[in-house]
Amino acid sequence: MSDPSKRCKASSRGLLSSYRYLRKRAMLLCAVQAARARKKRKQMFMITDIKSSKTENDHDLPDTQEQIKKRKLNDADQVNQTMNCANKSKDECKHSFPLVKTADHSSLTAALTDSWEVDSGFHSEASPPASGRSSPCLSTCPTTVVALDCEMVGTGPGGRCSELARCSIVDYHGHVLFDQYVKPHQPVTDFRTRWSGIKKHHLHNATPFTEAREQILKILEGKVVVGHSIYHDFEALDILHPGHMVRDTSTVRLLGRLAGFPRGRCTSLKVLTRKLLNRNIQVGRSGHCSVEDARASLDLYKLVEGEWEQELQKSLRDEDDDAAAPLEPSSDHYMQDEYWPSDVDESQ
Repeated sequence: MSDPSKRCKASSRGLLSSYRYLRKRAMLLCAVQAARARKKRKQMFMITDIKSSKTENDHDLPDTQEQIKKRKLNDADQVNQTMNCANKSKDECKHSFPLVKTADHSSLTAALTDSWEVDSGFHSEASPPASGRSSPCLSTCPTTVVALDCEMVGTGPGGRCSELARCSIVDYHGHVLFDQYVKPHQPVTDFRTRWSGIKKHHLHNATPFTEAREQILKILEGKVVVGHSIYHDFEALDILHPGHMVRDTSTVRLLGRLAGFPRGRCTSLKVLTRKLLNRNIQVGRSGHCSVEDARASLDLYKLVEGEWEQELQKSLRDEDDDAAAPLEPSSDHYMQDEYWPSDVDESQ
């Protein structure tokens, strides 16, 4: 009696092992098919984006060239009229010579400016931004981009707890939107002046933390926030900003690759600024300047803004595709009793 029972158990184990193998194989095949489908959809999106951008450029260029030609013809007519009027008396010239309108001149300037922007890919402005750079690809609206930097002091035993002591926010052009000293909740035990630049007299009439935090939240609402190791600043401010609205220059691979640094290296703001912007910051023993650091991180963001935003849009699009894709058929129902071999006895 013992030999048949042993054989039954052995056959049952063999059936279970083969069933598990087939189940894993089926799940693997489903995963491969789903990955191929996502890859095809991604390629289709990329092709449509390239075609749409080409067609837009093809439509914009002829319109700009036609405007320039019209303005040149008008200028030539006005020059001929001026030469004719020079041979006449001043009274006759006043009646016959049409004055050049300011609107025509401004529209000519705008047309030439648009043509230069289409050819070069850069955006021209009446005056250069305070941060010293303009972005080659304005995929995000400049009014929705700000840069943030904070300076902290130490509180508690040995100054081990970090609390906010200064916060600076600049807009896309480097203009200061907010720059105030903030009074910490606890007594300061370490001012960290060599790094923070904060001294005791700076906090005498400082803004209370709750009041400063409310002002900062109003400025950052709905904005793309740029910064270097910015999550430390958010932690000091006790703020949770949406992840897709944050641009941290310390973690993006594009800047490290542009600077020629190896993958995985976390580079300081000072080193990146000197390497990519040819600018020296955080020099001397007087401490860091949060306005200067915010402008530096903003200029680093502008160097790779176009490619950075495209990568983010692509990743968000892939996430939407994965969410909208139909769920793959599950094989869990094969674990029900009706699919088990008839000779498998659970009591054994």
